[in-house]
Amino acid sequence: MFPALWNVVTLTEPGFHYFITSNQAQCVLGQKLEVLVIHDPSRPVPPPPLSKILLVGNAYKVGGDSEGWKIYDSDFYNKWNEEKQFYVGDTLIFEYDNQVSDVYEINGDLEFMTCDPTSPVAVHKTGHDLVRLTEPGVHYFITSHSGSCEAGLKLRVMVGPQHKAVAFPNFPKKVDLSAMERLNKWLKTFKPQPHH
Repeated sequence: MFPALWNVVTLTEPGFHYFITSNQAQCVLGQKLEVLVIHDPSRPVPPPPLSKILLVGNAYKVGGDSEGWKIYDSDFYNKWNEEKQFYVGDTLIFEYDNQVSDVYEINGDLEFMTCDPTSPVAVHKTGHDLVRLTEPGVHYFITSHSGSCEAGLKLRVMVGPQHKAVAFPNFPKKVDLSAMERLNKWLKTFKPQPHH
């Protein structure tokens, strides 16, 4: 509840946000607001709050307790990788300065060996990237910045099948609600309060 005549609301997460008046008559007459927040690509994406991340498997900060995704020595990520067993459902956390690096997921060993970023499967550039390992097999990650991949800024991980059963809630397969339907559904969750 905002008792002031004006209020500042900081929208920190993308998605739909709804605002209504506490006066039911005014709300019915249209004093309500739906805001869709989208990410501005010219600004860095803040890391999502940990409470919003659904981690099914383990989460690994690439590079361990080091400073994240950056050049150490040409064999650093091979050594880091040898100590791990990755499974479907695990998450790789890439943290880096997005002014000097990025993360490209690439298709195969040849692109990995030659540091070829021309046909990426996915591109990550936020500096706080969470990459969910969704399929078993070999996954390849490089930077597209010239000279950095050749100096060792690349990672190859072998991902095994999911190693533990995970129960997910029974969500409907598809929910296709218009903005007004979502708002009406949300409004029905409120109980009228007497106004004095």
